[in-house]
Amino acid sequence: MRMPFYPALVRQLIRWLSRERPLSALPMSDFQRIRYEIKPGDVLLVEGRSRVSDVIKLITQSRFSHAALYIGRMHDVSDRRVRARIRHSYDGPPDTQLIIESELGMGTLVRPLSCYEKEHLRLCRPRDINYPDVQNVINYAASRLGMDYDIRQIFDLFRLLFPWKFLPRRWRSSLFRRHPGENTRTVCSTMIAEAFAAIDYPILPLVKKLDGEAFRLYRRNPKLCVPSDFDYSPYFDIIKYPFVDFSYLSNYRQLPWDRESTLVPHHNESFAPSDIPRTELE
Repeated sequence: MRMPFYPALVRQLIRWLSRERPLSALPMSDFQRIRYEIKPGDVLLVEGRSRVSDVIKLITQSRFSHAALYIGRMHDVSDRRVRARIRHSYDGPPDTQLIIESELGMGTLVRPLSCYEKEHLRLCRPRDINYPDVQNVINYAASRLGMDYDIRQIFDLFRLLFPWKFLPRRWRSSLFRRHPGENTRTVCSTMIAEAFAAIDYPILPLVKKLDGEAFRLYRRNPKLCVPSDFDYSPYFDIIKYPFVDFSYLSNYRQLPWDRESTLVPHHNESFAPSDIPRTELE
């Protein structure tokens, strides 16, 4: 997909913000396990290696700077009209595992899950969500395909953190103001938050305690949603598959912490702790 049209200065800024650092020599996630376990409707959190990722991490005080919605393979999308819209944005093999995401400089688009194979990932799974609602979340995300990325919102989030009295009024956040064309722009977490809001699924709602034991829930502005909100949400289960999996050890005390010992991780789920060769723990 081609980059949407931006003025030359904005294009230079986008390239500078999007430039990524090299991948780590030791990945933090077991991608093969993730691609096997992931389900449609899961939110995929990505650590990110670009300058804009660093800004988002600073703003949110989180290690994760990007969120994408996993929609499954083409046959996992039940609505044929939605499938046609997705095919219009992605012309790859129909059995490819796909995500929908909003990316700086590219807007909202469909990509294969494999584009994050070497990244540090985490799965956030909406708890107890039913199949029709998962499809509605996917349908909403697909309806946003082609939308531009809202660069203004990144800087507005940054400005929102500063005390009002220290900033001139013209520099203050405009997150809650209306702007021409605002319905044609979004960011990764906002798009996904709006998709879940469309089915009334909570992420981090505002809660007000009333008299007695009663509470009242209030919807949060989706523009205030950041990737870490899915990580912190009590309504999403966190699923992690570390690249080096020591779960086959029956006790953490078996881990060799001295400099001479080595440990060979196993990726076979049927591997029992009693089967570990003695030479691997010495």
